[in-house]
Amino acid sequence: MTIFTNFLRSLLLTIIFSFVAPLFLVGVCLFSLSLIGNIPGVQDVSSAIALAIIRFLATFGSGTPLRGIFVICLTCSFVGALFDTYVYYRCQILRSGS
Repeated sequence: MTIFTNFLRSLLLTIIFSFVAPLFLVGVCLFSLSLIGNIPGVQDVSSAIALAIIRFLATFGSGTPLRGIFVICLTCSFVGALFDTYVYYRCQILRSGS
């Protein structure tokens, strides 16, 4: 039973971290672009890049950037859960084989 609880704990942590990672990455990118926008001479470049990121997110969110980032986060979370399940499966096979 402890192997199953360890698997569920690992799966839950993987789902949470896989969800938060793209959210954090996009947030840091947009925040750093807003800070770079305060430097004279690069306001246009930083706003163009930020607008491109927001349009990219809106593409996945049916026109809404917030929905787009949640779709990307949920997809990454699902892929992380699948990967963790595969690793657990491979670990069980390698343990029983030796």
